[in-house]
Amino acid sequence: MSERLVKKVVFPNGGEFSVVIHDLLKEPVDCIVNAANGMLAHGGGVAAAIARAAGKELIEDGNRLVREEGEVPTGGAVVTTAGNLPFKGVIHAVGPRMGQGDEERKLTQALESSFFRAHEKGWSSLSFPGISSGIFAVPHDICSRAYITTVKDFYDQYPGSLLKNIRLCLFEGPLLDAVKKEMELF
Repeated sequence: MSERLVKKVVFPNGGEFSVVIHDLLKEPVDCIVNAANGMLAHGGGVAAAIARAAGKELIEDGNRLVREEGEVPTGGAVVTTAGNLPFKGVIHAVGPRMGQGDEERKLTQALESSFFRAHEKGWSSLSFPGISSGIFAVPHDICSRAYITTVKDFYDQYPGSLLKNIRLCLFEGPLLDAVKKEMELF
């Protein structure tokens, strides 16, 4: 699958936000974000695809983190090795499940945590998938608003960050349609 650019926004500080249709595992970035649960169990969706491709090293690293630090809270994010993947690391973001309440704020917090983890590592590029929009069932309009707002807020808060390239990597479908609609307001 070759990459298709949907929209790109360049911020005054040099940061870029791109929405692309692509395979997350083939993204040209320093790190990718995994749509994770608090136990870093990779049962399905993008998490399972990442775990399969990365191999046992990523799974063992995640298990170690949970053993040593406990379950990752909703809104949190942690970094593991990328294992067999060609990235410097994988950031595991724990978004909210629909029905937890305050889903948009919690999703924004998970994304902020992810971007900050990459910032802390000095990584220059990151790609994230739809988070909380699949089996966690948060409505697409809430997700798309949170994705876009959080990128803008990150660049406002950290204008000197080395993280200059943030990409939202999706497939065709209703979530991408909601993101396109939200991007019209951007």
